[in-house]
Amino acid sequence: MTVHHHVDWRPEHLFWGYFDATTPPVIEIDSGDEVTLDCLTACTTEDLPPGHANVLPAHLAALEAHAGRMGPGPHFMTGPVYVRGARPGDVLQVDILEATPMQDWGFTAILPLLGALPDEFTNYQRMHIDIDRAAGTCTLPWGLTMPLDPFFGVMGVAPPRAWGRIGSPEPRAHGGNMDNKELRPGTTLYLPVFEEGALFSVGDGHGRQGDGEVCIAAVETALSGRFRLTLRKDMEINGPFAESATHLISMGFHASLDDAMRRAVRQMIGLVSERAGITKDQAYMLLSLAGDLRITQVVDGEKGVHMMMNKDWLMRG
Repeated sequence: MTVHHHVDWRPEHLFWGYFDATTPPVIEIDSGDEVTLDCLTACTTEDLPPGHANVLPAHLAALEAHAGRMGPGPHFMTGPVYVRGARPGDVLQVDILEATPMQDWGFTAILPLLGALPDEFTNYQRMHIDIDRAAGTCTLPWGLTMPLDPFFGVMGVAPPRAWGRIGSPEPRAHGGNMDNKELRPGTTLYLPVFEEGALFSVGDGHGRQGDGEVCIAAVETALSGRFRLTLRKDMEINGPFAESATHLISMGFHASLDDAMRRAVRQMIGLVSERAGITKDQAYMLLSLAGDLRITQVVDGEKGVHMMMNKDWLMRG
């Protein structure tokens, strides 16, 4: 029987703006257990609505408790979760089961020196966005209403201890700030394990986002996520990839968009060759016919490219 755990957003369950292998776990679970992680908005006090309207008391408590303790990034992270039996070289399978909006507002922003066009957009500002959780929509200040499509921008395990403390803003081999909108409920994410227990953490809730995330922020908001965490000792990977019921999703991260693209293509070639039972040459050619490259984000230092491959094309004959 699956055991379910819940980690709420009290301050002692949070850390702010970094990943570090020495961060102590807040809970230990067994492989195959489910865990709900409540995650606060990635922001500072400056990002809150005027008068702190509709701000969760837990958010104000976390900002006060962690004042002066933010790392290189703005992301409040919930965790880490220690998975018993996880060892370096294993793979953590993360089944994303739910991503539920937990507050009635979000925001996006234009910030100094950030975004795809930092020299052209210097009217720095934050735009607060109304969220209707019952309707599953968000409404922009000029009246445009859009459907929510919630997902977590940051999901990751502890990086290798030798890396020390690294900022939450950049995606790397351990996952982190991937900002991939395809990682929505119903998708499975695979992460390489670098430290005992894996130490899985989540944050950076997004109400919705376009590929690219060009201004620097999505609809930044609070989400509660439910995940099933399973150890895979029958797999060996070097970086994150994912799959849904219909698609394989490879991911590449690099400061160069060209190199990020090459990593995503190279990873997908390996996945398709293995799953379809064809040579890598054949997989490379098949991807030119059926694989879709997309720019995940261009604003997180390490840029992201992902490739979508419909699993129907992995069938023979």
